[in-house]
Amino acid sequence: MEKKLYITGYDMERLELILDAALQKNHNQYDNIRKLMDDLDRADIVDEKDVPDDVVLMNSQVSVMDLDSNEKMTFKLVFPEEANLDRKKVSILAPVGSAVLGYRTGDIVEWEVPSRKRRLKIAKVTQKSKDNTNIKKPLG
Repeated sequence: MEKKLYITGYDMERLELILDAALQKNHNQYDNIRKLMDDLDRADIVDEKDVPDDVVLMNSQVSVMDLDSNEKMTFKLVFPEEANLDRKKVSILAPVGSAVLGYRTGDIVEWEVPSRKRRLKIAKVTQKSKDNTNIKKPLG
């Protein structure tokens, strides 16, 4: 049985635009982008205030454990234009970014890399505050 995924309507709208454009120009990332699109197709679209605090959304701080190497990693999941590995900001279009979106603390996510399948356990998710001072405003 597949895990239930959650995403906000705002993030879904923005991701659909980004993914459509990415499919046109990132042919080497085609499989990863298609998988993310498939995941989004089965996600529950919810209002930001209704998302459980332990769900990975855009701009979440995520701590994960690689179940094969026991390596720990923490990063912020961001839109492509904000990605900066030196600042631990991982793009949603990166394989690890698209793998964790919509999952919850305790979930194990898997994705294919060239030589094997990687398995990560989501150890902790930190959301930004859901009060009115941090509500996302539409662009434009």
